[in-house]
Amino acid sequence: MALAEQMLALSGLAASIAVGLFFLVAGIDQWRHRALLPGVIANYRLLPRRLIVPAARLLPVVEVATGAALLVGLRPLPQLLGIALLLLFAAAMAINILRGRGHIDCGCGHGALRHAIGWPLVIRNGALAALLALRLPTPPAFGAIDLATAFAAGVAIALLCLLFQSLAALAASPAHRR
Repeated sequence: MALAEQMLALSGLAASIAVGLFFLVAGIDQWRHRALLPGVIANYRLLPRRLIVPAARLLPVVEVATGAALLVGLRPLPQLLGIALLLLFAAAMAINILRGRGHIDCGCGHGALRHAIGWPLVIRNGALAALLALRLPTPPAFGAIDLATAFAAGVAIALLCLLFQSLAALAASPAHRR
């Protein structure tokens, strides 16, 4: 296997770990703050009213299940579902930004921190979906050092995404504006 192919495969594995952690954290946060989730989903104004509560009940379960499946290395269904979720969320945000509704909460988790949608989140989701697609081809057998490197990179990507999301939410908070 060529070095470039090996690097792409390792990048795909790192992305699976990062997105798995990201979905796991978001799903758990959404479950913890499940009373707020129907309102967050309703704010997007994309679903009929009768589907909002079922979507709010299902979303955290799907995110946790997808995250766990990505972390344990199942493939390709978790990658396909992860890509679909990321692109669905990106499309929902983009539609609302284009409607002039960039002030609504993204619903990315962190129930105590409101985080308005914006193009950076749309781009982040598209980039994570593209990275996750690298995991779709049959992966090569990785050595222990490759697996450790991919794990470290995946954790670093997930932590950076969460850090930037939290910093953006804090910067947009009313307490920061005073």
